Parts: sequence; C-alpha cells; structure tokens
Amino acid sequence: MLRFNDIAEQIEAYNPSADLGLLEKAYVFSAKVHQGQVRRSGEPYLIHPLEVAGILVKMKLDMASVITGLLHDTIEDTLTTMEEIKERFGDEIAQLVDGVTKISQISFKTREEQQAENFRKMILAMVKDIKVILIKLADRLHNMRTLHFLDPQKQQEIAQETLEIFAPIANRLGIDWIKTELEELSFRYLEPEAYRELSQKVAKTKKERERYVDEVKGIITKKLTELGITGEVTGRVKQLSSIFQKMKRQRIEFHDVYDITAFRIIVGTVKECYEALGIIHSLWPPVSGKFKDYIALPKGNMYQSLHTTVIGPYGERIEIQIRSGEMHQISEQGIAAHWKYKESGKIDEKDEKRFSWLRQLLEWQTDLKDNREFLQTVKVDLFPAEVYVFTPKGEVREFPKGATPIDFAYGVHTVVGHQCVRAKVNGRLVPLDYQLQNGDTVEIITSLKHHPSRDWLKFVRTSRAKTKILQWIKAEQREKSIALGRDLCERDFKKFGLRFSKYWKPGAFGEVAHEFSLSDGEELLAAIGYGKITTQQVVGRLAPEKLKLVEKKAGEEGLGKIFKRMTSRPKGLVMIEGIDNVLMSFARCCNPLPGDKIIGFITRGRGVTIHTEDCINALAADPRRRIEARWALDGDTAFPTRIRIHSADKKGMLATISSSISRHGVNITGAQIKTTSDGTAESTFDIEIRNLKELKKVISGLQQIEGVMKVERVKEWQGPAGP
Repeated sequence: MLRFNDIAEQIEAYNPSADLGLLEKAYVFSAKVHQGQVRRSGEPYLIHPLEVAGILVKMKLDMASVITGLLHDTIEDTLTTMEEIKERFGDEIAQLVDGVTKISQISFKTREEQQAENFRKMILAMVKDIKVILIKLADRLHNMRTLHFLDPQKQQEIAQETLEIFAPIANRLGIDWIKTELEELSFRYLEPEAYRELSQKVAKTKKERERYVDEVKGIITKKLTELGITGEVTGRVKQLSSIFQKMKRQRIEFHDVYDITAFRIIVGTVKECYEALGIIHSLWPPVSGKFKDYIALPKGNMYQSLHTTVIGPYGERIEIQIRSGEMHQISEQGIAAHWKYKESGKIDEKDEKRFSWLRQLLEWQTDLKDNREFLQTVKVDLFPAEVYVFTPKGEVREFPKGATPIDFAYGVHTVVGHQCVRAKVNGRLVPLDYQLQNGDTVEIITSLKHHPSRDWLKFVRTSRAKTKILQWIKAEQREKSIALGRDLCERDFKKFGLRFSKYWKPGAFGEVAHEFSLSDGEELLAAIGYGKITTQQVVGRLAPEKLKLVEKKAGEEGLGKIFKRMTSRPKGLVMIEGIDNVLMSFARCCNPLPGDKIIGFITRGRGVTIHTEDCINALAADPRRRIEARWALDGDTAFPTRIRIHSADKKGMLATISSSISRHGVNITGAQIKTTSDGTAESTFDIEIRNLKELKKVISGLQQIEGVMKVERVKEWQGPAGP
C-alpha cells in the first residue's frame, strides 16, 4: 500500500521547492471527508486517491496536479463543495477538481466507433487545462488495476469504455506506458478466455524466451561497444493484447506469430540512432517493408523512433526500436515530458490528417530543464473550431463553433428543425440563437403548427440547417404563389367574361403552360403569382377574341395608360436581363450600390426589386423569381448609404471625420454619435454615394485618421440616422 510519505519523498526528488505543507493539508482533508467510506475491495476509500496521486508523481506532474489527485473524488463522493475546495486550496486546484468531476459525470452509453471518437474529442475539448485529462487518466488506471473486485458485467462495461475512450486519449497525448497498461487490462476483462490462454502459452516459453532475449541483447551490446556507441538494450515479449489483435487481424494461431519478441535500443544522439540501425542490418537481414522512420517523420503525438524487423538468430523474426534517451522519455511520458506550449501555435485540424493538433500545439524543447514550466502554462483549446454536445439520450454530436439549438434540431431531423419552437440546454430554456458550449445537453421542443423563420438564417452555422430552411421558405413561397396565381386568374378571368374553372378542369392550362415552356398548370399558376406571366397573356392564348374585345373597349385612357404608368422607370441605372420597361426598386434590407454584385427579384405589384447577391433575403427567395441584373454604365445617381465608425472619444474627432467625408465630395444627410465609458465612440453617418468605388475611397480616408479603429459599411438599415 502506498503511503503519504512515499509520495512526498518522490515529489521532493524531482521538485525540491514543492509545498509539502499544502500537500499534507490535502491528504488530511481527503482522509477526513472520505472517512468511513470503503471500496468494493473492503479497503478504506483513501487508498484510491493516494494511488492516483502516486501515478501522477510517477508522471512527474506539478504540485497542483498531485493535490488534485488526492481531492479528485471529494465533490462527487462526499459533502464537500467547490467553494470549500477553492477556499482551502485556491482557484487552480478548484478548477482542476471541477474539470475531473465533470468528466467523471459523463455517461458513455453508446459503443459505436464514431460515437466513441466523438466522446474522446469532447473530453479533450471540454477542458482548458490538459492536467485535468492527465489526472483523469491516472484515476482510470487505478480503477482498472482494481477492477477484479467488481461483478463481471461491470468489469466488461468499464473495460470497453477504457479501451474505446481513455486508452486512445493516452495514446494521443503520447503517454505510452499508461496507454499500454490500459489496453492490457481492458483485454484481460473483455476477452478473459483468450487472455488466460495467451498468458499460459507465453508462460510455457518464458525460460526459453529469457535465454533468447539475453543472447540477442549480448550480440547487440557487444557490436555497439566495438563501434564506440554507448547504448542500453532491453528485450521483452510484446503485450498480450497486441499479440491477440495481430492473431485476429491476420487470422492466424499463436504458433504462427513470429515476431512476439521486441527489443529496444536507447542511444545518446539522433546520429547514433541511424548508426545503430546500420549495425542491426549488418547483423541480420531486414524484413522487406517492415522499416519505419518515425524520427524523420514523427507520429501525430510527436513519437519518434526507428522501427525495423529483422530475421534474428535461429531464423526468428524480431522487432527492434531505436531511439535516443530524449525520445524515449517523450515516448513514455508524452505531453508531460520536455514539451512547452507556445501561445503563437495555431491549431487547424482541417489542415492536418487525423489529430496532428498535438504537433502544432507542442514543440520540441532541448533547453527545458523542468516540465513544471510546461504544466504551469498548458491551458489550451484543443479544438477551437468545434463544439461537442449531448442529445437527451447521451449521444455526442459535433457542430461548428457558434452553432445554435436550431443547428442541433436540423442535425437530428429535418422535421425536428422545421417544428422547433423552444430549446432547453442543461434543463433550462434558452433563446434559439444561444451558442452551444462543450458538454451541453440539448433538448428540442417542437410543435406541429410551427414552421421555420427567415430570421434563423441570420444565426445558424451549419450548411444543413441553412439549406433546409431555404428549401422550406422557397417551397412555401411557391405554394403561396400558386394560390395567388389561382386567385388572380379567378378574378381577372371574370373581367373577360370567362370562368376560370372551365379552363382549369379539362387541362387547357397544361397546354398553355407548355407554350410558356413550363411543366404543368400549377407551374403556370406559380409563374402568374410570381408576376413573370400576366393573366392577359394566358387569356390571349385561351380566348384571344375576348382579349381583343376588352382591349378595344378600354381605349388609351384605360388599361393602356395604367400599364405605361406602372412600367415606367428611371433609365440608365440597372439593366434587367430579358425584361424592358418594368417598375424597379432597391431593397432596403441590403441597400445595393453601383459596383456591388446584384440580382433582381420579381415581386407582385412592385415590379423588380434589386438586392445584393449575398443578401439573406435574396438567398431565401424562390429561384423562380430570380432574374439577372447588372448596373448600367451611364448611371450617375446618388444612393443613400450608411457607414459606422469606431474611434477614440476625444475632442475634435467628429469634426475631423466629417471633414474627411466632405473632402471626397460626398454629402452627409444624417449622423448619430454614441460614446461609451471606456473612452470610445461609435459614429453612424448617412451619406449619398454614387458607387462602390467612391465608398471605398471614403472608408480608406477615414481609416487614415489617428484614433479611428474600425470603419464599416452598414447594409441592413431603415430610416435616417439620428433622432
């Protein structure tokens, strides 16, 4: 049994300045709050936090981590509060205990491979301090070491969870000895018969293997010494779980596994690594395709070694790893070894293959004497672009950072997204534009009567949500346009003495639709509703004699003058592809300027409305209403435009800004100034601009003013600035 004094002595050996008084205080506190509690083994519960602290000491972690090891179960298993931990041991230790507690409360209900991957990523994303993960790994390792006290079903559940969640995390963090032990212990409980059988077979050849290992070690050591290389040579039988996986993968029996013996050579420098490799290949022939250079090309967790398989003495295959002492330390300790976080390191998982974030996050440090320096600064965001949340059933879903409950709803099902009315996060109602956080549990409340809102497009982040919302809006617009087209036909046909139902039922509308290159009568009604085709055009094909009669009666003062008045527009501003003499207006939702890329939309009663191509309303509108539009070359009209300027709040700034705008010959029609308590000002100006090029000149001039921090064009606005 590990004692407190053992832990204190080991810490003092690698950290002479450690505050052993605080460590003892944590030990006494843990013993007090866990008093009377026992483990399944019948031993006092205090043994577990002591053993966890011992594992953390083996990893040579800092004092805060070791103390957290002693306290990590106090919140979950005793009446201790987080405030009490904070008051007694400080903010850092309280945050570490809180982080370990949150991970412990995660329920890993599903076992699918992709789901396990999401759990691993979520655990890494939930914490800001990697030490939380290291403490949790130590906790899991000791629990696995004592798993034999639990019932078989619980053993299987915990072992499966360990194999799928925690062993891969240890691997990604480069802590090989923890990863190896977790895999071996998991194998013992998941495949008990295979484990016993392999153990017996390996044990039968134990003496023979030991003799073989000694012989090979002797040959290698002698050869290295002859060539002036000082190195440490070790040999061992591969871990049972590794042998078992190879047997399963290759569908072979134990006696067909030839390379169950592995050797490791540890030398002083990188140069000596390659020299040792040459010596090995001069002693025994290498197996083709079994050489890997992880020194030149490190693994994603920064593991470095030379791997080769050779035909050793007596024709037996042996695997040999060659590395320097520094590489070996990192292979064993991983992230807790001689690595230091660089704040300038940028993490971009998309640019690297499968979690090479560790390579970007950490750099080799040849002059780092104490890994406590690293551990004191390693507060990081490992997955800055993603967020991981729970469904009510405990499944983990991945979303881009900034995603909302609406994105979550559409991620579940299109119908759930369409009918979403409210959302609960961690049991509390939140706004639909709430930004999801790592570890949130999200519940969507739906209503059959509800439908998507165009406003959702302003804050959803996933392409699926945007696409489904746009599809629904466009489908709804089409249905409304069909209904409007039918109403217009029923009303206008009467003016010509016709009954709409007479022409609709026999399918005459379908024939007319084909003349307009449309698929059927409903498409024709939709086109009428959109305003692309008039009821007069339809009547002209169904009953041309009726149309001529009405036109003759109407005369110049009737329909003709009304038509001319409705279709007149200023010349020379915008060219509408394929349509002449149509009423035109500019959308106030995006306020397009000459130079912006634009698109036209046909609207009933208002002719064509011009939007910028990236306008949310333009994107949401039915594509059947869309027509090409472009700015004419001869336009010289001034357009109302709004700009917003963020600047220092100092004397004379407003006059300087106004003068800069006027200097470009631009008229100011309105202004509004807001100041804040932090000494900054936000100035909004309504100006008249002829084109985008002129606006860019105005903005560029403003950006040159000392004290101006940001200048932006405001696209969506209504009415003048100011009171």
